[in-house]
Amino acid sequence: MKTPKIQTTIAFVLIAILLSACGADTSVTTNTGALNVTVSILPEKYFVERIGGDYVNVNVMVGPGDSPHTYEPKSDQMTALSQASVYFSIGVDFENAWMDRIAAANPDMQIVDVSANLEKIPMVAHHHEGETATANSEDEGELDPHVWTSPENVKVIAQSIYQTLAESDPAHQAEYQANLDAFLQDIDSLESDIQTSLANITSHTFIVFHPSWGYFARDFGLEQIPIEIQGSEPSAQELAGIIDEAKAENTKVIFGQPEFSTKTADYIAQEINGQVILIDPLAEDWLENLRAVAQTFTEVLNSNE
Repeated sequence: MKTPKIQTTIAFVLIAILLSACGADTSVTTNTGALNVTVSILPEKYFVERIGGDYVNVNVMVGPGDSPHTYEPKSDQMTALSQASVYFSIGVDFENAWMDRIAAANPDMQIVDVSANLEKIPMVAHHHEGETATANSEDEGELDPHVWTSPENVKVIAQSIYQTLAESDPAHQAEYQANLDAFLQDIDSLESDIQTSLANITSHTFIVFHPSWGYFARDFGLEQIPIEIQGSEPSAQELAGIIDEAKAENTKVIFGQPEFSTKTADYIAQEINGQVILIDPLAEDWLENLRAVAQTFTEVLNSNE
């Protein structure tokens, strides 16, 4: 009668050992020693992963569909910051309200502003021909935070990310350098493709609901006319000015953004017998998204005449 009990006991012990071993294996596979990095927006995640590769785990504060202008981090995101070695900020609006609390969540976490070395441009004001600007952001000192829509800016951002990762994890500096070099080559190719695409456009002005594309416009000789500035809808006079300008330019497309209502854009499109097309400055696959946006601009700006 003792033999079955002994066998049962041995079986339980073996099962416990196997479960323990499985647990240990799982711990090894998930704990790769990668740097835990937090970023503000999805394009930054793309930048960090292009340079960091398998040596980084990237957490994003502002996810798909959310706006970095009004975002409020969730409690679990604030808690997760305790595991981060680095926080890459980029100068978007929610950081102004939350950065002190983000820093306090993990005093040992390094905070790096990847936009610090960039030349920022003023936000575009509501200003149409024959009309006095009603929101002159240049005079008020409001700078455009959408720095990542410029390939030239992203080259500088990439250098900042590389330097931080190499200093935080010198054992993989060579890999980070190789990844940076490959990324910079891709950006050069992207710029060349966009310049070729836009070389023969017949119009250089586009109307957009939220002024996210100022740096892209600067890089490639375009002009954006915004409908909304700093969260405010245009006045009746400003709206009439936008419609008149759109008609004068023979504009048939108003660009919207997934994170914002298209109600006003839809109204303008109706008045000019045009349409609303959504383009997203916050898409995660930054390289392919910018290439696709440039192609959309090319098609639209060739149809304005």
